[in-house]
Amino acid sequence: MDFELGGTREIVNGELLRSVERGMILVKINNKEYQIRVLKSGSDNFEFILDDTFYTAKIIKSESSEVRLSINGRTHTIKQHSKLAEILEKSLSLTGKVGGENILVSQIPGRVVNILAAVKTEVKKGDSLVVLESMKMQVAVKAHKNGVVKELRVKKGATVARNDVIAVIE
Repeated sequence: MDFELGGTREIVNGELLRSVERGMILVKINNKEYQIRVLKSGSDNFEFILDDTFYTAKIIKSESSEVRLSINGRTHTIKQHSKLAEILEKSLSLTGKVGGENILVSQIPGRVVNILAAVKTEVKKGDSLVVLESMKMQVAVKAHKNGVVKELRVKKGATVARNDVIAVIE
């Protein structure tokens, strides 16, 4: 997928190829392969080694088409350079056809890799509730309206199909 580095017009092609071994992943950036050793991974921060250099990164803000992160203290903005981001954002915030406007459904099949909201949490339209992984890509399922999470119908590690109910928001 192509990415635009914030503040520049430079387009970078990046792709996660595969996990090589525990803690080691293989990526391709502008047609050159790199091995990244992941030392620490959390919900919004991680540490890794790339080309014998240690990096610490923290996600400052994450949206479906843009990520702002701090790498070794310097802030970077990375934007997806694709219509895919717009399509995913629209489709992942659609409500279910069955059950009315309170039902939030998954528009893609995938595995639940993170749950960002809890029952009784107040959310606003566009807030990320759950992160799904599908085809080696992580995609946030976002609230389709303002309200309070009444039910979460998924658990971390669970597999969901397209149109499965993710949450009920009232």
